[in-house]
Amino acid sequence: MHKQELLQWLTEEQQKWELLLAAIGESRMDQAGVSGDWSMRDVIVHLTGWQHWVVARLQAAAAGQPEPSPPWPADRTTDDAVNAWIDAAYRQQSLRQVLDDTRAVHQQLMAVIEQLPADCRIETIDGKFHVIWLHEQRFVPGEFFYHFYDDHAADVRAWLERTA
Repeated sequence: MHKQELLQWLTEEQQKWELLLAAIGESRMDQAGVSGDWSMRDVIVHLTGWQHWVVARLQAAAAGQPEPSPPWPADRTTDDAVNAWIDAAYRQQSLRQVLDDTRAVHQQLMAVIEQLPADCRIETIDGKFHVIWLHEQRFVPGEFFYHFYDDHAADVRAWLERTA
């Protein structure tokens, strides 16, 4: 895969994401029960919090810098503990701030990929998982979307059907 193809794929995935958010509507973003007890806002916060970490790592590698420390405290070593920290970090933000942040982190991802050399190594695994290799480090730029599809999309679709 070439860099421009990856950027196009990310653009298309973001467009699908935006269509989903529009279909849900801001007035329903805080309704619990979308994915377990989580609201759609909670799902967005969860995905965005992890995406910040992906982008920070990719930015550092692209600049030839060492991998930064994660934004969460070092004692948060399990996914559940990190998710709880992410939830608490975003708890006071308005829905507008959460939505703006998820869009901003996507733009940051696109910007860092655009700045990579045209011949950077990008692989596609199993025909769908795109991986960037920089300095022998592996980055999954589509992790936001992959995780959503694998762990949350079915719940969101079921919730949409139940609440239609």
